[in-house]
Amino acid sequence: MTDEAAAPPESPPPPPPESGVDWWAELRGLAAMLLAVVIFHSFIAKPFYIPSISMMPNLLVGDRLVVSKYPYGWSWVSASFHVLPRGERRVLPGVPQYGDIVIAVPPDRDEDYIKRVIALPGDRIAVIHGQIILNGKLVPQEAEPPVQIPVDPQLSCDGAPCYDAFERYRTRLTDGREVYELPAFRETLPNGASYVIVDHTDQPLDNYPETLVPEGHVFLMGDNRDHSADSRAPIEEKGLGGPVPLANVGGRAEFLTFSLDGSETLNPATWWSSLRKGRAWTRLRPEIRRQPAATSPQER
Repeated sequence: MTDEAAAPPESPPPPPPESGVDWWAELRGLAAMLLAVVIFHSFIAKPFYIPSISMMPNLLVGDRLVVSKYPYGWSWVSASFHVLPRGERRVLPGVPQYGDIVIAVPPDRDEDYIKRVIALPGDRIAVIHGQIILNGKLVPQEAEPPVQIPVDPQLSCDGAPCYDAFERYRTRLTDGREVYELPAFRETLPNGASYVIVDHTDQPLDNYPETLVPEGHVFLMGDNRDHSADSRAPIEEKGLGGPVPLANVGGRAEFLTFSLDGSETLNPATWWSSLRKGRAWTRLRPEIRRQPAATSPQER
């Protein structure tokens, strides 16, 4: 009886070759994602942050909103970060409506301003004692209950805290909160676009000589009429220096996503408590009302 030779033990299969990270593929994927974001921001919609009080009471410091980029066509200003050279050419041009809230870039700086469309191409506009005269007719303003703006260190008036400007309107509510109760008026434009403005003092921008808005331009103003560097303000005072070319208008404000009151810190636990209630998803298109009879500036 012969012993069968023992079969040699099977050797384990060789381990699969270690595959390294394909950094080139990762970079291409990242670049494609960034390109998609830039294209979306340039042609469709882009988020914006409100840093100033010029559109108060309708927009507050700390509001986050979405601006659609396509309603008036595309131009140099549509590109993210304003990297294109300035020019007057527009693709698929459109004209805003009275009362639209738009993003515009001043003629001397690559900054985004947010203002309201008050006059359209071909209109004649003047301001007397704070009241708009559009094509020879007074734009109606109706007194509204004072708007309540929380006393907030974020409020900045022309680069300085608003304490001095608003101090006489400070009051304490029954729940202990301190607010500024500011004089408010409802303004209604010829198409019925209606919105509330704040006008609390006499100042140089309350008077503006009659101006013809050229073709391809719009006249813009802030809802906080006493603290807005808009079409009424000269360029050297950081204003828009008159009617704004539509090529410099980069989109229309559509809705708020959320709003923070400034109390948040780097600690995520503070973010929820700093949310302003009731502002998320607020629509920013103006309300449409029948235009009331106008009153003279002296009757306000």
